[in-house]
Amino acid sequence: MASDSSKETRTYGVTSALSHAQPKDKDIELTKKLETYLVRLGIYETDDELQHRIAVLAALNNLVKDWIVKFSTEKKMPELVASKMSGKVYTFGSYRLGVHTKGADIDTLCVAPRHVERSDFFDSFQKMLRERKEVKDLRAVEDAYVPVMKMVFDGVEIDLLFARLALQELPLDLDLRDDSLLKNLDPRCVRSLNGCRVTDEILHLVPQRENFKLTLRAVKLWAKRRGIYSNVLGFLGGVSWAMLVARICQLYPNAVASTLIQKFFFVFKTWHWPKPLLLKQPAQDNPYGLNVWDPRVNPSDRYHVMPIITPAYPQQNSTFNVSYSTLGVIKEEFEKGFVFMEKLFSGSECNWEELFEPVNFFNKYRHYIAISASAKTEIEQLEWVGLVESKIRLLVNSLEQSEEIKVAHVNPKQYPKTDESDPKTLWFIGLEFEKLEHLKVDLTFAIQSFVNTVQRQGLQSARLKEGMLVDAKHVKKKQLGELLPPDVLRVSKKRSSQGARKTVQDLDSSHQSGEDVVKSSCSTCRLELSGPGTLSADSSFVDGEQQLPVRKGRQRSYSGSTSPSKRVKTEQRGDAKAVTTDSGFADGEQPPVRKGRPRSYSGSTSPGKRVKTEQRGDTKTVTAPAKLERGEMIMMKTTGPPPHGMNTQQSSVTAAK
Repeated sequence: MASDSSKETRTYGVTSALSHAQPKDKDIELTKKLETYLVRLGIYETDDELQHRIAVLAALNNLVKDWIVKFSTEKKMPELVASKMSGKVYTFGSYRLGVHTKGADIDTLCVAPRHVERSDFFDSFQKMLRERKEVKDLRAVEDAYVPVMKMVFDGVEIDLLFARLALQELPLDLDLRDDSLLKNLDPRCVRSLNGCRVTDEILHLVPQRENFKLTLRAVKLWAKRRGIYSNVLGFLGGVSWAMLVARICQLYPNAVASTLIQKFFFVFKTWHWPKPLLLKQPAQDNPYGLNVWDPRVNPSDRYHVMPIITPAYPQQNSTFNVSYSTLGVIKEEFEKGFVFMEKLFSGSECNWEELFEPVNFFNKYRHYIAISASAKTEIEQLEWVGLVESKIRLLVNSLEQSEEIKVAHVNPKQYPKTDESDPKTLWFIGLEFEKLEHLKVDLTFAIQSFVNTVQRQGLQSARLKEGMLVDAKHVKKKQLGELLPPDVLRVSKKRSSQGARKTVQDLDSSHQSGEDVVKSSCSTCRLELSGPGTLSADSSFVDGEQQLPVRKGRQRSYSGSTSPSKRVKTEQRGDAKAVTTDSGFADGEQPPVRKGRPRSYSGSTSPGKRVKTEQRGDTKTVTAPAKLERGEMIMMKTTGPPPHGMNTQQSSVTAAK
């Protein structure tokens, strides 16, 4: 009896559970409907397919054992000793978690004793694999951050990593969660081991694995359908989604999948990023001096915008690729998911299929950057596409630095163009611009830097071969038909017509859940490519309105009341010019935070200046002499509460000529 009580009150994670409530009948019913829907989609493998995977892994494991014995003999090791040498293949990722889908690859790790070097793995073992008739499409990426061999083994895609332990021979009951195994290992072996260690740790930190698995299956499918599943492109990868779901399971240990999904959206739509997400408290010491995520020690860790920290030592941020744009897209999808789950639990006539509706990416923006990669052969194309894709996030980060670009949203999906004369792979980045008067955006530097980076990396890694090309260019929405097959765009238009119809202004406004928070005063926006990589725009505004000019060289953040997308009204009163900014927010709403870029002021307001204020209704006028000493600026005051509690307040600055 006492054991049952201790099990019920056990604390999972860094805090106690928010609720130990048992599931209701409706929760169980919705969970059954969810599982039925997932089965109908065909994401589960049949028993025969599962058995085939097990057989493939067993065959690969036997190959590793035979290779190490043979290699040990070639190293002049006594035959009796060499026969006792062994290696082992471990699995991690979605297969180890039990949430892999039909046809998915298997992440594996080859563990070897200390006398086997990494170079031997990529040399002699690779040769052994190439001699096997069941192995196809074998390619090694030895110079990667985590070196890997990719192959198709008897019809199953395999990603095989390598780790050399500081052990003379491997025990049969080897547990990779043991931290002492990391002693005296090189960093690449530590990174290779990290996948297995993190996966095993996650499974040990969740209360009910079956509920966790079903919830994670649903969340991963949702993330893929909504276009936010890709670690390499700045979204979240499989392990990050697994840790988010695991944290919800810790907070609601008795909940079933339908409730866990509802709480998933509720918790993370309100999560105060960059507050880190932890599944357990990190160790206070660092016994082996490895690089761990700690913003107190590592200044670079302070700039991570969505830290999700792995639970195994050495703790790492699994989402360091996330940018401000991709974080904004993810948060928007969290909000939409929560709205749907509220409807589902309130008894509205909706079903699970609506939650997994694919995102309508090509109807979301009016301007895109199309990136293409091509090579001469199919094998070279695979290698080249992997390299180009790994650098796209650098282009997104570069675009975010532009004052004129509000959102740079990359679509994780690849679009192969199967034109026989010019086969290539395409990616697309959706662009949303600030509403500024006479907007001119020069994309030349960002695009050229991206192309140069890809080519330089290709040369350094000896992967750049003759005929490998990479290109990036701006395209308008109406030009997408020249690059994409009609069925892709036709599906997008069909999905768009099923929802609420949006105007041109709505489509180009900021990302919000079903409505615009900030009203745009731009009635027309004409954009054209005025040169190689140069995008210019001319915006027309309603009478009496204009936009504040952007001052070059200044970084800005919009946690306060003034945003370049707000309407700015000017009024001439004799020698004084009043500039009034309307926040344009409804009661209870807050402005979106603009990318976190700090705003810096090179000057300062001189306390010696005489400043006259005048209150007129909700508008406060601040008048200061126009003639200022060098390094001085006009003081601005804003009425109303601080920015975090701002409603429909106005700010006004008046400078006497």
